[in-house]
This record gives sequence, C-alpha cells and structure tokens, in this order.
Amino acid sequence: MKHIMQNSLNISLLQSPLSWENPEYNRMYFDKKIDTVKDADIVLLPEMFTTGFTMQPEKVAEKMNGETINWMLAKAAEKNCLIGGSVIIEENGKYYNRFIAAFPDGKISHSDKRHLFSFAGEDKVYTQGKERTIFTYKGFRIFPLICYDLRFPVWARYKDDYDLLIYVANWPAPRIKAWDTLLKARAIENMCYVAGLNRVGSDANDLQYPGHSAIINPLGEVCASSAPETETVITAAINHELLKTTRDRFGFLKDKDEFILE
Repeated sequence: MKHIMQNSLNISLLQSPLSWENPEYNRMYFDKKIDTVKDADIVLLPEMFTTGFTMQPEKVAEKMNGETINWMLAKAAEKNCLIGGSVIIEENGKYYNRFIAAFPDGKISHSDKRHLFSFAGEDKVYTQGKERTIFTYKGFRIFPLICYDLRFPVWARYKDDYDLLIYVANWPAPRIKAWDTLLKARAIENMCYVAGLNRVGSDANDLQYPGHSAIINPLGEVCASSAPETETVITAAINHELLKTTRDRFGFLKDKDEFILE
C-alpha cells in the first residue's frame, strides 16, 4: 500500500457520545460529524463506535463486507483521508473487537484487540487478537490498539517499527487518571507520538465516560487535548522531523531491554 510521504500528518479525534447498540444511528451521527472536519489526514472514531461497549455482540456484529465497513470506505474516499475506529466483527462464529483502518484508495487494514477487559467479561464473548498489525500511511508507521491494551506496555513496546500509537477507547470516569497517565507513559517510553481517543456520555450500564482525549509527542508533551465530558473534535499535527530529531538526540531506545513475547 503506497502513499505519498509527508513530513507532517494532521490527526482529528472525534470525542463523541454513542447510541447504545444502534449502528444505523451512530453511522448517521459520524457521517455528519466527519463532514465538519477540515484538512485531516486521519480521522479517528471511538472504540465500538457503532454500538457502545456491549457484551452482546450477537445482536450487533457485522461482517467485514458489512454496512459499517462499506460506509467507512466510502467516507474515507469522499473526504480523502484515513478513517479509523473499532467495530464488532463476526468471523467463523467468533466475535472480535476490531480496529478498522479504511484508506481513501479503498484498502483496509485491521487489528484485533489483544487484551480483553475481563473485569467486564469481554474475554468471555470476544476472541483475543494475536498479531501486532502496523500499517503505513503517508510515510508514518502506525500501530493501532484498543482501550484496555493501554495498560500493557509489553505489547506496545517499540521494536523499530512504528511512529504513532493509536488508542481508541470506552474508558470510564472512575479510572480516568490511569488513562491520562498511561497515554503519556506510552509516548515517553517508546519515544513516539500517541493519539488517545475516548468517548463521552453514558451507556446502558450507567457508566460515565469523560473523554480526556489527547495527542502527545515523543517527550510526553500534550499537543492537543479535549475539555472533559465535552462532545468535541481535537486536531493536531504530528511531525516526522521532530520524531527523528528527538530519537536521534536522546537515543534512549538503544538502551532498552530485549525480550521475547511467548
């Protein structure tokens, strides 16, 4: 998959409420929301953006050739940007919490959530992702992860293979300090950019989601962040030159421990 390399990449995070188990409504909502975004290279939508964080995938799961994927591809082509977010996908009788990257040229990359949130029973109904999937867009190497994956630094560990970590989430208010802290930690320890998008509003389980979406640079500095509990779009540019200069100047990554994940 070839794209023109750029020195900078504009990323827009759509911090939004979600309508519970209502894919048609959520697609219509995001269709209009994306139309308000200007000059973005990447537009990110939350975890399970068509349904909310439901443990009843049999009610709302789609196929990879289903309505949501086709909508994402059409919207990516219309807006000439990459559109990414996680969707409940069914394959061979198994359900996946799957990050979909829809490219404007009609291609797709996907990555299944590695760490299933056992506290809510996600591991009982969804199938664990096994592969680190990294894709390249306009010269930037991008590693998408989902919500609970943020707590596990080994899986996200930089192996000379990416520039940007993405986290899309339904991260509730009682643990939002962990979200804020770990987004910065992942950026600092991997000397990479991090884009973390969390939803707002409440769901059918009476959980409250406060947002706190942010784009963070390789030194852990916040490039852009959202007001708490606010439906909003935040945008920031990530920069190849800053990334390379930071990694070359400090060289911390060359001192990292080597390990094998079994």
